[in-house]
Amino acid sequence: MRPFIRTIAVTVAATTIAAITACSPPEKESESSRSSAAAATSAADLGGLDKLVEAAKAEGQLNVIALPPNWANYGEIIKTFGDKYGIKVNSAQPDGSSQDEINAANQLKGQDGAPDVFDLGAAVATANVAMFAPYKVEKHSEIPDNLKEANGAWTNDYGGYMSVGYDSAKVPAPTSLADLLKPEYKGKVALNGDPTQAGSAFGAVQAASLGNGGTVEDIKPGVDFFGRLKKAGNLLPVDPDSATIQSGQTPVVFDWDYLNAAGATKLKTWKTFVPTGAVLGSYYAQAINKDAPHPAAARLWQEFLYSDEGQNLWLKGGARPVRADAMAKAGTIDKTAFAALPEIEGSPVIPTEAQNTKAKEILASDWAKAIG
Repeated sequence: MRPFIRTIAVTVAATTIAAITACSPPEKESESSRSSAAAATSAADLGGLDKLVEAAKAEGQLNVIALPPNWANYGEIIKTFGDKYGIKVNSAQPDGSSQDEINAANQLKGQDGAPDVFDLGAAVATANVAMFAPYKVEKHSEIPDNLKEANGAWTNDYGGYMSVGYDSAKVPAPTSLADLLKPEYKGKVALNGDPTQAGSAFGAVQAASLGNGGTVEDIKPGVDFFGRLKKAGNLLPVDPDSATIQSGQTPVVFDWDYLNAAGATKLKTWKTFVPTGAVLGSYYAQAINKDAPHPAAARLWQEFLYSDEGQNLWLKGGARPVRADAMAKAGTIDKTAFAALPEIEGSPVIPTEAQNTKAKEILASDWAKAIG
């Protein structure tokens, strides 16, 4: 599991994914080429994308961390990148948290097995900017300013909205958060973890706050909503996963829409609903380890992820790629996958870290009392 930032509602395989390497071993990179790659803030610094590809192939490997293969289609993304460039992708701790990524980088600093790149929740990313190498991908200008660090230290990559997943064969389709308080949902609603520790559960409380007259920082209305769910006997003391969903133990689940949508691949009656007036958005962030043992491969990985191909692969996994608007305008987005995303009504709210900090203070003082 990826606690606080990345708690998931599907079971993920704790296996290492390695892409197939090229038939012949790559040439050993020179120290000067490695230094050039480590200093590059764009592909242009290395002479363009083709030169970056050459340098990355010479390194021959890429170390990624905390990327579950069933999370936002990362299994296919890793394989596609490896096959495309003949670079071996070493995937460590697929079930790790964002903080685990940072810890590994510190513990393995200077070693060949250190992470080259990070995929982090916003709180961890903003707290560790000093560890990142600024880099702007070729599509940097197509990413909204509020979804990237100005110098390229980190860039949001994909995200989604808090949603309610439900088994349409076992419960009536909810049309609002208030519906979940009805007797038809008694003993059927699951929150993915403890919101004081799990990111998706925290987001659920913020979304419930928006839907009940509160804000993402003043989340008492959201806490009160879950208190009412508990009092009504509707809130289950069960952490949901794919097994509990398929067995019918947790027929209603609060989670990010791309994770709830993934449930339909195993349970055809599983539907995803984003409540009107409670549209809470969240993005993850990509960053390059400034001490990356494979700096060229790290930068090529970023170029791939933000290319139309990489963005569409995230979209295929139900996640909303950060360049979606620009790609839709250019006609390069996967229209079928885009149309399959859960419908959204209302303006999305993406909390700032300052707002999250205030919300966590309320959780710390009120959550246990509300559901105790």
